[in-house]
Amino acid sequence: MTEQRHNHIPQEAFDWYDEYAHGLMDRRTFMKKLGGLAALGYSMAMLSSALLPNYALAEQVSFNDPDIKASYKTFDSLKGHGEGKGYLVEPANLTDKHPLVLVIHENRGLNPYIKDVARRLAKAGFIAFAPDALHPLGGYPGNDDEGRAMQRSMDKEKIQQDFIAAAEYIKKHPNSNGKLGAVGFCFG
Repeated sequence: MTEQRHNHIPQEAFDWYDEYAHGLMDRRTFMKKLGGLAALGYSMAMLSSALLPNYALAEQVSFNDPDIKASYKTFDSLKGHGEGKGYLVEPANLTDKHPLVLVIHENRGLNPYIKDVARRLAKAGFIAFAPDALHPLGGYPGNDDEGRAMQRSMDKEKIQQDFIAAAEYIKKHPNSNGKLGAVGFCFG
């Protein structure tokens, strides 16, 4: 299969992925629909690699990068689930004030891609905090399908309150310059 052919995946495949990613279609149905494209000459391997996330290839900034410091922090969320947890990443050796960015994950939980986004922001000079909506259920389970199911089972109002509490928590960071921005993916 040539690269040119790879660039001509039917729009329907992307539409099906969108439905799957947003919980409107289960994985079995999604894969079955993709399988129907095999008659048109598309392999499942090519379609899967083009449509499904590969977190191993997504990492741009390592957890061990000497320019950043990453850790997990818990915070109070009295109107949410009581306690929240998030991934805090900041530039190493902070000596001055920096802007803050709250990173809101997709409907799958705090997966490796979202953690990498937080690390990229810290590498660029921001203090990034990525709260994990799935913390009350034990955190991101290691795969997106289970994460999506877990988040779907939760009270959305409490998740929203947890994210608000995360913003309040990070605004108190001692190296904050008082400016808070947010970036959200899918659910965020």
